[in-house]
Amino acid sequence: MSLLNQCLLQHTLRCMEIWGGNQAAEMNVSTPGLELWLFSRPYEHGSEGGDVHYVSLCGGGVITRFILADVAGHGEGVAAVARALRTLMRKNINRKRQARLVADLNRQFTELAQTGRFATAIVATYLATTRQLTISNAGHPPPVVYRAAARAWSPLASGSDERRTRAGNLPFGIDDQGAYDQTVVPLESGDFLLFYTDGLVEMQNAHDEPLGESGLLEIVRSLDLTRPTQAAQTLGARLETFREGRTVGDDQTFLLLRHSPGPPRRISIREKLDVYAKVFRLKTV
Repeated sequence: MSLLNQCLLQHTLRCMEIWGGNQAAEMNVSTPGLELWLFSRPYEHGSEGGDVHYVSLCGGGVITRFILADVAGHGEGVAAVARALRTLMRKNINRKRQARLVADLNRQFTELAQTGRFATAIVATYLATTRQLTISNAGHPPPVVYRAAARAWSPLASGSDERRTRAGNLPFGIDDQGAYDQTVVPLESGDFLLFYTDGLVEMQNAHDEPLGESGLLEIVRSLDLTRPTQAAQTLGARLETFREGRTVGDDQTFLLLRHSPGPPRRISIREKLDVYAKVFRLKTV
C-alpha cells in the first residue's frame, strides 16, 4: 500500500487501548482532542523496521500518549524492543505525568545496551482537560509546529538556552541516570505538529544532497492544511519526489498531529465495563 495510491486506514482509539508497533503503517488515528496521521516505511520495504510507534488512550478518555522511537538495528531484536515498549506504555497508560515512563524507557534501553540497542525517541502526553502537550526528547530530531493563529510553521523551541546546552536528553540507553526535560506546549484549535525520524532528513536525492531539516520545513510550509489527510499524503509523495528514485538507506516515519478540541467525550456503560476488565487484568490491553 502506498500513500500515493491508497486512502489512509482510519481508527478511533478506545479507552485503555494501545495501537502501534514497528511494522509498516499508513494510518489515521483519532483520540479526544487529537487527530494523528502516521506513515512508517521500514528500511528496504520490509514489513518491520527499527522505527517504533505507539499511541495510547487512558481509561477516562483524557490522556493521549505517544512514543516515536528510532531503535538502533533491524529485525527480530527490534521486535522484542517494541514489545517491551508496549508493556511500559500499558503500565503508564493512566498516569498524567510522563516522567516515570521516560525514566523506565531509559533504564530499559540501558539494560539492552550490551546488544547495541539504544534509541532516540520522542515521548509526548496530551491532556484533553488542559489542552496541553508535554514533550520529552531523547536525542531525537526536533519537531516542527504550525500555529493556526499565525498561519506559520516553525521549529518547536525546547526550553531555555541553559537547558539545551546542559548535559542530558541523551538517547535512551546511554546513561541510566540521564535527565530529561519536559516541554509543555499549549495548543489551540487547528495547530499542527510534525514528528519524524532522522531517515527523512538524512535521505538524499540523485545529487547526493540531503533533504535536511530546512528542506523538510520547506515542504511542510507548502502543504494545504485545510485537508489534513491529503496533506499527510502529499507530504509522503513529496518525500518520494525528492529522492528521485534513489534507494532509501534507513527507516522513515513521520507523525502529523492536529489539535481538534471538543466537548468531553461521554463514555458508554459498555466502554466503562471494558475499561474495568482491562484494569483488573480480566482482559488484555
